Amino acid sequence: MAKAVAQKPQRTMADYRADFPILAKAMNGKPVAYLDTGASAQKPQIVIDTMKDVMETHYANIHRGLYEFSQITTTEFEAVRSKVAGFIGAGAADEIIFTRNTTEAINLVAQSWGRKVLQRGDDVVITEMEHHANIVPWQLVCGMTGAKLKVVPVNDDGTLNLAAFEHLVTDNTKIVSFVHVSNSLGTINPAKKIIEICKAKNPDVTMLVDGSQSVVHGPVNIQDIGCDFFAFTGHKLYGPTGVGVLWGRADILERMPPYQGGGDMIERVTFEKTSFKEAPAKFEAGTPAIVEVIGLGTAIDYVQGIGMAAIAAHEKSLFEYAMKELAAVPGLTYYGTGPEKAGIISFRADWGHPSDIGMILDQCGVAVRSGHHCCQPLMQRYGVEATVRASFGLYSNKDDIAALVAGLQKARSLLGSGT
Repeated sequence: MAKAVAQKPQRTMADYRADFPILAKAMNGKPVAYLDTGASAQKPQIVIDTMKDVMETHYANIHRGLYEFSQITTTEFEAVRSKVAGFIGAGAADEIIFTRNTTEAINLVAQSWGRKVLQRGDDVVITEMEHHANIVPWQLVCGMTGAKLKVVPVNDDGTLNLAAFEHLVTDNTKIVSFVHVSNSLGTINPAKKIIEICKAKNPDVTMLVDGSQSVVHGPVNIQDIGCDFFAFTGHKLYGPTGVGVLWGRADILERMPPYQGGGDMIERVTFEKTSFKEAPAKFEAGTPAIVEVIGLGTAIDYVQGIGMAAIAAHEKSLFEYAMKELAAVPGLTYYGTGPEKAGIISFRADWGHPSDIGMILDQCGVAVRSGHHCCQPLMQRYGVEATVRASFGLYSNKDDIAALVAGLQKARSLLGSGT
């Protein structure tokens, strides 16, 4: 009779917290309640181990060496392109470009695609809720080319004014670049619908989606969304800093000139002329973030093993729980109250400044972000300088919420009336 094979117990979302060693540490002598995942996520042990293993066992530069270490590292590095392509639903690994972060990815599009395509009389459309990384690069390239920057307004509840896309997008619009999930409001924008609206007005318009927050909080399929460029960063996706991704449609990438010049993106160099490799290599000048890219690949394996839908459901449940618990704290005003939300809560208190609140929460072991969240135009739209932001990750739990509520009650007793 065959011996029964013992089944591993099914892991719950609560079990995954133990995968993050830093969350077992104390902060200011208190158990840490890390509620700043929107800025940068903590790293699971498997990502830390992967990067350590590369550096200890076979680290070498890639694409150039004929020796074993270089061949192993090159294979692992290039395998991550396929992982990324599968993760976001890209058509081919060659459409995946590794950058330092989302900021560099958007700058790449602005400086390579934008400087070639844009000219005086053209329009670039962004939105009022953009991170500075999706504002400043377009301002720079508009200043160089004479194109005009137009802005879609945000409604009071933190949703985009979709009718404004129909008004602002014209035959002169060359690109629309917008955030999928707001880092400061948590608003989940209807990316597919926005792209359909814009393409209906101008079928030739190019669409870029900043997915820095969306790939963290739920499943993403760029083919279904229908965009032409998609960018995200590794450090928010439980991976290392210093690595990001730009996906672009192959036919567009083929027509774009190199963004930077240097080694490993060339076919032949003479003092008279240089010829370049095809994409993605022509956009990856110099030695890349080798260990970090491999670490990102492990981070993608990790979240896919959990399931992005499961992560989204966990964060949605925790968000709803947090909003109920925060009702016990008087005097809070929330920003981003639309129906479709990720696990991000931004608020102000009528009894204290966001910076003071953040410092008191720190003493309570609670890590939140206080400031403008690199969204100064959005803060101006709401007439504030800063908010307090609590943002959740797959490791967040109800104890974190309890610590946040208790910390806010303490801050109110110190800063406010105490009544």
